[in-house]
Amino acid sequence: MIRLSKVTSGFGHLTILRDIDLVLDVGEMVLVLGANGAGKTTLLRTISGLAQVRSGSITFDGQDITGAQPHRLARSGLVHVPQGRQIVPHLTVEENLLIGAQHVPGITARLMTERLEAEYARFPVLKERRHVPGGSLSGGEQQMLAVSRGLMMGPRVLMLDEPSLGLAPQAIHRILVAVEALARQGMSVLMVEQKTSALRFAQRALVLRNGEIVFSGQAKGLSADDELMRHYGGAG
Repeated sequence: MIRLSKVTSGFGHLTILRDIDLVLDVGEMVLVLGANGAGKTTLLRTISGLAQVRSGSITFDGQDITGAQPHRLARSGLVHVPQGRQIVPHLTVEENLLIGAQHVPGITARLMTERLEAEYARFPVLKERRHVPGGSLSGGEQQMLAVSRGLMMGPRVLMLDEPSLGLAPQAIHRILVAVEALARQGMSVLMVEQKTSALRFAQRALVLRNGEIVFSGQAKGLSADDELMRHYGGAG
């Protein structure tokens, strides 16, 4: 679904990623690990059109999307859930969810309702609190809302930037279980994390250091390499 070939990217005069090669297959969950400043967030922003590609190419489902506009990529099924949740705090949970669906060209009221019910089934707490402002939710509930809002767009590729950030272990587990289920159902997932506990949910993993990939392989192999994890992997 996604292929990066020798991609170098950054912002303004600052180059952050160098010669990145990456493949994300259909129905695969790939975890991107690395310390703060390694380039993890820039990787997702590069794919979603928010960072400037200086060289190399990016394809999505076989089509060259290098330099494409972010809103066009989102509407075509490449959905990026950024770090920090970015929900609209004064809107209700349901209104936040509907914002996601309303960006889909030609979506019908019936399909919008079906997707809404699917998200309420995925995270029942959102249904319980559907009429309260999003800003009143706990951190874990807000992250569930952010994920569900992205899923309302019907993505083929879902990119998540540190969904566990600042959350309690129970909330992290619920979100990772839900995302793993999406991959089993055929969605492609690229997830940035610092917590190595997410490795058991992924098929493959890569480690970024100073804007370069220093490891790429099976997630279980990375989990077993304690020295590498201590050096690059961040928190458990």
